[in-house]
Amino acid sequence: MKNQPFVVTPDTYPAPLNVIGVKVSVLASSSATQGYEITLQEGDEGSGPPPHSHHWDESFYVVGGTVEYAYGDTHLLAGPGTLVHMPADTVHSFRFGKNGGAMIEISGPGGSASKMFANIDKEILPGPPDIPKLIGILQQHGVSVAA
Repeated sequence: MKNQPFVVTPDTYPAPLNVIGVKVSVLASSSATQGYEITLQEGDEGSGPPPHSHHWDESFYVVGGTVEYAYGDTHLLAGPGTLVHMPADTVHSFRFGKNGGAMIEISGPGGSASKMFANIDKEILPGPPDIPKLIGILQQHGVSVAA
């Protein structure tokens, strides 16, 4: 299938997915781009995933508030205009800072983040998550949760 031009404007964003308290709007899926994916992620203070890794590169561009990123021994509190890149297989996590935040996330080719986010939204109810079920969904999409 040939890649086709497309435009996504704020009034045409899909409804955000609830991914364990983070609102994720899929702006460009790998099926639309034939490669990478782009999401808008917005979260309240303290929300975000546990340390994890996956087989695709991932970059984050903070557009509002603050986001704390952790990888290796590094902890970085990033504000608007900051770009953070995580190569494939890097154990990393993030948490939205005081008063929450927003970021654009770009997943490199070979990932299935948008499908994973949709499965989490469908299968994991709001509130305290069913951890074994959540880990199963993550594993189905090539994500490993760090111990």
